[in-house]
Amino acid sequence: MLDGILLEKAGIPAVSIITEPFRPTGKEMATNWGVPEYRFLEMRHPISNLTEAQLDARADAIIDQVLWLLKTGQAPE
Repeated sequence: MLDGILLEKAGIPAVSIITEPFRPTGKEMATNWGVPEYRFLEMRHPISNLTEAQLDARADAIIDQVLWLLKTGQAPE
């Protein structure tokens, strides 16, 4: 999450992806780093026990959102 925030602050488009239980942490981190409007994506939890194929399927499910965020930037919705 922090990598994405720092890259965006440096003018480099980035998308942070977290799992659902970390939504409050993500929002708090963005606020603490001065970008409370920072948008990130969520993926179902857990991911650590997934096979490569299962993780690929989850990534495929959010790829349109990733591309949209990269195209539109981090302006608030």
